[in-house]
Amino acid sequence: MLTFVVFLICAASSVSASAKGAAAGPRLNNNQLYKFSYTTEVLVDRVRGSKEGSAGYKISSDVNVNLVWRDQTNKDDQLIQLAISNLRIEPVSPRSEKKNILHGSTTESILGKNKLAALTKPFLVHLKNGKAKAFYSYRSEPATVKNLKRGLASLLQVQLSTGKVVENDVSGRCTVEYKAVKGQVTRTKNLETCKTEETGFTTHSKVLGVSRKASSVTVFTLENSFIRSAEAEETHSLAVNARRSVAAKVVSKQSLKLVGTEAGPLEAAGKDAAAVVKSMDTKLAAVGIAAEKVKSECKGCPSLFEHWQAEKKQLEPESLSKARAPRSFLALIQTIRKAPKDEILKVLKSASKTSLPQVVDAVTSSQTSESLDAMLEFLNFTDAKGLVLQERFLYACGFASHPNERMLQALLDISKGKIGSTDIKESVVIIMGALVHKLCQKGGCKLPTVEQVKKMILNGPDSTTVESEVQMYLLALKNSLLPEAIPIFTKYAESEVGAYSTIALTALQRYDVNLMTSEVKQTVNRVYHQNRRIYEKNVRAAAADVILSSNPTYMEVKNLLLSIGNLPHEMNKYMLSKIQDILRFQMPASKVLRQAMKDMISHNYDRFAKVGSSSAFSGFMAQSSDLTSTYSLDILYSGSGILRRSNMNIFGATNEAMLHGLQVAIEAQGLESLIAATPDEGEEDLESFAGMSALLFDIQLRPVTFFKGYSDLMSKMFSMTGDPMNVVKGLILLLDHSEVIQLQSGLKASAEFQGGLAIDISGGMEISLWYRESKTSVNNRGALVITGNVTVDMDFLRAGVEVSFDTEASLDFITTVQFSEYPFLVCMQMDKSTFPVSEYLTKYESLPSGKSVVSRKSKKTLVPGSEFPLHQENSNMCKRVFDSNW
Repeated sequence: MLTFVVFLICAASSVSASAKGAAAGPRLNNNQLYKFSYTTEVLVDRVRGSKEGSAGYKISSDVNVNLVWRDQTNKDDQLIQLAISNLRIEPVSPRSEKKNILHGSTTESILGKNKLAALTKPFLVHLKNGKAKAFYSYRSEPATVKNLKRGLASLLQVQLSTGKVVENDVSGRCTVEYKAVKGQVTRTKNLETCKTEETGFTTHSKVLGVSRKASSVTVFTLENSFIRSAEAEETHSLAVNARRSVAAKVVSKQSLKLVGTEAGPLEAAGKDAAAVVKSMDTKLAAVGIAAEKVKSECKGCPSLFEHWQAEKKQLEPESLSKARAPRSFLALIQTIRKAPKDEILKVLKSASKTSLPQVVDAVTSSQTSESLDAMLEFLNFTDAKGLVLQERFLYACGFASHPNERMLQALLDISKGKIGSTDIKESVVIIMGALVHKLCQKGGCKLPTVEQVKKMILNGPDSTTVESEVQMYLLALKNSLLPEAIPIFTKYAESEVGAYSTIALTALQRYDVNLMTSEVKQTVNRVYHQNRRIYEKNVRAAAADVILSSNPTYMEVKNLLLSIGNLPHEMNKYMLSKIQDILRFQMPASKVLRQAMKDMISHNYDRFAKVGSSSAFSGFMAQSSDLTSTYSLDILYSGSGILRRSNMNIFGATNEAMLHGLQVAIEAQGLESLIAATPDEGEEDLESFAGMSALLFDIQLRPVTFFKGYSDLMSKMFSMTGDPMNVVKGLILLLDHSEVIQLQSGLKASAEFQGGLAIDISGGMEISLWYRESKTSVNNRGALVITGNVTVDMDFLRAGVEVSFDTEASLDFITTVQFSEYPFLVCMQMDKSTFPVSEYLTKYESLPSGKSVVSRKSKKTLVPGSEFPLHQENSNMCKRVFDSNW
């Protein structure tokens, strides 16, 4: 009983201390009117821009603050009224009359009579212990007006003690840290933690993504537990990871200063804040302190059809190698995202036959429910003649920056229906695998449709005996990168069908090294060393690639070295070249390779003096502080000197991630009969075949067949024109980042960063029995545009900055083999043409009336062309090849 009494006394004393002691937050006195000056400004610019050259504006006003009601038991529970007056809108920095968009305007002419009246209507804030418990205003007021009031109200929210708390304010629900020293409090808001209703989207790849930095600091000076001044500054910077010069920032500042006090209204009586508000004005309502969504309407903007009419010439095939094509593509996507289904269908139906594939790229890349519905209605998958448009739709789905479950469900429905083309059926399933991977990356692996597709592709390889269907499912699994698929790939790595083994092994190489279990490694080593059966050379070469890229052990590397000399002739040279390339290019396996090579049994002249035409070489395409781009070129020949496998790869890497930008693999087999040569071991019964497989931005595409079977080979050989066969052509949305930045002032900024690529990859293979020469070529043509746009649009005034970059480039890889003599002469060339790089900066301010000010800057440079270096043996061979032609 005594303990209980002591507890009650302590509790009572603590309540009394709270009521009478140190203030938890700012306290207002009864019968007093506090007069403040208030300024909020916003500016947008490139990251290193100065305030003087920035676009933006400043809103200034007087603010009167007075106490309306206080809880008699807690002095820190207060209802406060704020009233804005003498409102002024000015440029963010001094301007000449010509560049001042606001010259000659009044506040009423800028805002409009209704908005100005709404802004100057008093509003109420319920503060308890320095935190905003409620914000009272009029529901009928425009969202922009309420948000500006919320920005001012949030500036009164402060606690007078040091500590970390979660607060609600105009920015949302955020973690905030307070540091209090004598007469001053610093509030630092962790903007990364803010939870708001408006969410954007971003590209799944970090290499192609956008990085952002944000800070928000408010410094309060206090006197007698009340605010004398509050200075807030908030900065948001966004930059494209692969090209950090494409960057922009938005800076928001608020300043509240006490200029004086005078006698004010008396405190009202009431049991609680809500009752007092109701007694004052029944139309006042608690509308929440967090900012509302603002619907911005574009007055005078062209419709989608009008936009399409203006841009359609830029999307004709002859423009696809020019930067204007992806620039028009990106602009069209933005318009499509705001358009209804009927208008999108109107554009699809009106497009010319030549521009229609590019329109399909744009509509699909828009990734709205309206655009997806339009595409599904427009395309007829039962019609085999529509293959080009159907495949462009599927590839655009595969490259989607932020796919959702509904897109995957649409492809699943297509796969279950009647499909006129077997090629399209394969592409549908292969692309579904890519969407599964992207949705799993976003945490959607448990979504019902994802689970359904996972089950389908995981069970797929064992559900059929048709070779093309097994390959289809394996390629889908390769795109999905599901950990559950590793046992399937491990099983098919030892398949009797070479194509299955190659897909399985190249898929295993894409997985994180930590997922390579001892069982997987044992299987891959069995394939390379042929412990259970004889394998084709390209299968063994793929197994070697997996071993060397999966943190190989000392014994694994030693066994690889010991195998050199006992392999087929050209494979000896390939493996030797591969090991030398790893050592020269300082790849992860180089350290353990050097250890194993200290042993003279595995590292000696007999093994390391093997000759042949096969090779492996890696090099740098470009190096900068933002992005490092590397290439690798692996060529494996058969013993008869005919190409067996050519594999070209391009990788892009930033500090955080790596992207497999491009892989073009050409395979050929069973061609020895053309030159009366003897096939290598394990390849005696292979059917004549040549084909190409492409992987683009981490997405495996459907392989292309040049010919299959001897009769097909002969018919195509006599009809060969030398023209390359198209592998992939179209417009790709590479980078797609959109977000709404809610500023503490109540203003909102929208940030849109996009990257578009017009690409044309083709490849071909020519064989001339007359000249006893073969030539394979891979031609890459592309134009890239990246744009970043940050805009602050408040209905009455718009300010923004656009930064952009574009380039046009081509890369050709040609392999020439002369088999008129032995050993064969092989020359490889990898050429990059001279290409332009342009950068642009545009700042703009505009009024709804149409009055605007725009400033533009640009910089253009030329990057000289070059032939990428390969190993010295190749250079020597090329001299002989081209000398003999003369």
